[in-house]
Order: sequence, then structure tokens, then C-alpha cells
Amino acid sequence: MAEKKLKSGFTTGAAAAAAAKGALSYLLEGESPSCVEIELLTGDPVFIQMHHCSLEGKRAICSVIKDAGDDPDITHQAEIGASVMLLDNGNQDDVVITGGKGVGRVTKPGLEISPGEPAINSGPRKMITQSVHDVLRKHRIRKAVEVQIFVPEGESLALKTLNSRLGIMGGISILGTTGIVRPMSHDAYIATIKSALSVAHAAGLDRVVLTTGRRSERYAQMMMKELPEEAFVQIGDFFKISLETASENGFENITLAIFFGKALKMAQGIPHTHAAKSALTMHKLSKWSRDITKDEALAQHILSANTARHALDLVRGKHSELISHVGKLVVQSAKSYAGADVRIRAVIFDYHSDVIFDYHPDVIFDSNN
Repeated sequence: MAEKKLKSGFTTGAAAAAAAKGALSYLLEGESPSCVEIELLTGDPVFIQMHHCSLEGKRAICSVIKDAGDDPDITHQAEIGASVMLLDNGNQDDVVITGGKGVGRVTKPGLEISPGEPAINSGPRKMITQSVHDVLRKHRIRKAVEVQIFVPEGESLALKTLNSRLGIMGGISILGTTGIVRPMSHDAYIATIKSALSVAHAAGLDRVVLTTGRRSERYAQMMMKELPEEAFVQIGDFFKISLETASENGFENITLAIFFGKALKMAQGIPHTHAAKSALTMHKLSKWSRDITKDEALAQHILSANTARHALDLVRGKHSELISHVGKLVVQSAKSYAGADVRIRAVIFDYHSDVIFDYHPDVIFDSNN
């Protein structure tokens, strides 16, 4: 049976550009467009359907429904719009881009956009400007244009993101490096990690704590209460690129605060620690168990364990040396990505927030000490 081809979608930036083009076309032609063609930053054309268009005095307003394809994210099916008007003052061909309702505003340094500006990145700004110029050229008009981007549900959508951590307040970010969302490309998540590390660096921090999700982050924050919120960065499955980026940002002290399952994958140096690699992980843990404990029965039990949590239950309290071995290999793998001079701390939690391993560059703790 042939594998189903995953459907690509378009970014919030492409949606904003299409809405802007639709609104300006409506303003100049007096007829509501059903769809518009925009050029993505890859140079490829794409047709995007209009959701709603209206005229309000000297302004035209159009919106589209964002389609993330087969890689849905927080903004999948969100309405993204643009309110457009011609300016009597201003330089010819200027496109003034502002943020309206539901578009976040940057409040911290370290991001691509300066504090005080709407969180509309350079890629979307370029697509919006290009789309507006396409319409102006078509009608042989040379005037400045104001484009206000809005997202009606942006404030509530932002609550499901890490925007407030990054200092983006009041709504979502308008993002997109190419304009197209490719299924499983992970571009948006990687961009968020890079932004978070950049904000931490701009805040003057010399240490960051990399966690793999909200729960491990919560445990790490309870453990390291002295650190500000900006120090904690959720990296998901992106082990390698997160360490490389943290090192590139100049962090010489990096803490990994993780659960045992992720630790097993990181210990093997797996760059992207997706759950799909679980079976191979149990084989490796079983081998380490056999080598370290010389207990063949334990090795076989681990090999047949359903989950990493199950495997941890088999060794917890009996074979702390095996947990310690995993933790030290996590540090070794992390150094291979971040650089030998970076000081790596590894904290491994059990599934009840207890610390079962804590490696400082100077001190090693495990649950039996």
C-alpha cells in the first residue's frame, strides 16, 4: 500500500501577506476577491482563499483561515487578517506594517524584532511588502500603504504558547521563514528554542536549564528557584540543535533537567529523541545492565519492559550504578554537541518529581547517596 503523502500548509506570515494583498486589491478594485496569489519566500507561487472581506471608510479588510496542512499547530484554522489603507503622507512605495488585535508586542531584547514593535518577523514583513507592491504595480499606483495585521483569537491562542516567556505580550507572533509549512519540518519549534535562548542571553544570564516539556520544566523550576523564568527553555526532542544553539549563544553552563526516558536516548547521543526510538533504547539499556550488574535475569526483564518508566521501576533502589551510568553518558553526549569546554549539569527525575541523578561538573549525586 502506497504511503499517504502529507499535505503542506502555509505559515501565519503567508496568511498575513495574502490578507494584505486581498484587502488592497479590494480597496483599489471595489470587488471582493475570492482568493489571491502570493509569492512565498522560496519564490514559489501559492493561491490562498479569502475568508471574509469588507470596506470600512478608507480601509479595506480581508482575512484568511490559516491551514497548517498535515502538521497542525496552535494557529491551525485561526483567522488572520489585514486592514489596509492608502496614506496621503509618507514616501512612495513605503509599506508601514503594524500589529492590531491579537498580534503580540515584543517587550524583551534578544528577539529578531526590537522591543516595542509588533511580533511580525522579517520573513512575513518581506512577504507582506512584496504582496502590496504586486498590487500597486498592477494598478500603476505609487503611494505609501499602511497594513495592520490582526488575529481575532490571538490573545487566547497565545496562552497556549511560550510567547510570554519570550516577552511577546498580548497575542501571537507572525512567523515563517519560507511561507510554507512542511509536515514534520519542526521549523516553528526550533525557531522558538532559538528565540528563547537568544532572550536568555540578552537578559544577561550565564546559565540555562534545558527541559523537554512543561512537566520537567515545572520540576526544574521547583528545584532551582533562584533562576529567573527566562533561564528555562523547553527543547522537546531537539537535543543536538538545542545544545549547539546554547553554546553558540555563549552559555558556558548548561543544565539538562529530564525524565529517565529522554535520558536513555540522550545517553546514546540520539540527536532527535522522538519516542519512535523506544525499542532500540530498551535494547541498549538491557546491554548496559548486563555489562554493569552481571544480572542476566534483570537484562531480560529490561528488554521486555513496556516503557522507560517500567524499566526504571526494575532498577530503582537496586541498581543506582546503572542510572548513574546513563546520567554520565547524557553529559558525555551533551558535551559532544555543546563543546568540551561547556560545563554540563544533568538532572534526571523519576515520574514523581524526585531526583534520581544529579551530575554537577564537580559533584555527582544519585538516589542512594
